Amino acid sequence: MNETAPNKHWSDPIMSRFLRLAASGWVPASLFQKPLPTEAERAARTGLLDIEIVSHCWQYSHFLVYQLSSLALYPPTKATVTMTVYYNREDTRTAAVLDFFGKQQVPGVTWNWCELPRESLFRRAIGRNQAALATKADWIWFTDCDLMFRENCIDQLAERLQGRRDSLVFPRTERITSLLADDDPMLNFDPAELRVIDIEDSRFVEQVRDRATGPLQIAHGDIARAGGYCDSLRYYQKPADSWCKAHEDRAFRWLLGTQGEPLDIPGVYRIRHVSKGRYTGSKLNTQIRSSVRKATDKH
Repeated sequence: MNETAPNKHWSDPIMSRFLRLAASGWVPASLFQKPLPTEAERAARTGLLDIEIVSHCWQYSHFLVYQLSSLALYPPTKATVTMTVYYNREDTRTAAVLDFFGKQQVPGVTWNWCELPRESLFRRAIGRNQAALATKADWIWFTDCDLMFRENCIDQLAERLQGRRDSLVFPRTERITSLLADDDPMLNFDPAELRVIDIEDSRFVEQVRDRATGPLQIAHGDIARAGGYCDSLRYYQKPADSWCKAHEDRAFRWLLGTQGEPLDIPGVYRIRHVSKGRYTGSKLNTQIRSSVRKATDKH
């Protein structure tokens, strides 16, 4: 696999700041986004829906094992699911998890592992954009690997999506943990003894969402195929030499002109954690990030 080296430019910090301000509503999205299919032009699919889930994993295999297990333990019956995971084999623990689950036969679920050069993986919008432009699904759920789809999640989502033409929807509620420490037993597993694993429900509390945040963005397939994931914003399609904060999620909603429509979908669980293992900075930098997350945690 050929590595794609980041092509840094002196204007990158300026463009990053500009796009963040633009996505706040300072600039009309029409200046960047080509026209997308109108509501009348979008298919109103019914019956057995095809849903693609798109996830990224870099040094987060201890979450990915729960995400993939949730589909194996609670397979869909009212939809078919393509589970797409972007990764890089230099992350050997993630590669081991994917190798294990790739051998698991789950009714209604197709595993789809997509390896990217590290530098492309580090800019999450690159994989999401590839998936969006290529998807054949009726709906595509952009998520993170710390999210789980537990009992009735996908089936109820399929029911709620019957005949809908919204450009973007999201779960009204999710169940979340407190910020877990690195040594929490939930976050430790032996890659030599992989198995399908469930999670302790009592550690989660319900949280109401008011918009389609990064791991909770479910886009109409026609919208995804037409606009990609920030495909018109070239800055967000540039490889990077370290994991980037996902400012493109806000830009994606800005381009679509919506924060999404809430749907009542059960079984959405998310593991929250103090450390951001995917970041590649110094130990001090990681400690600072962790301290900030603790200080700003509302739960």
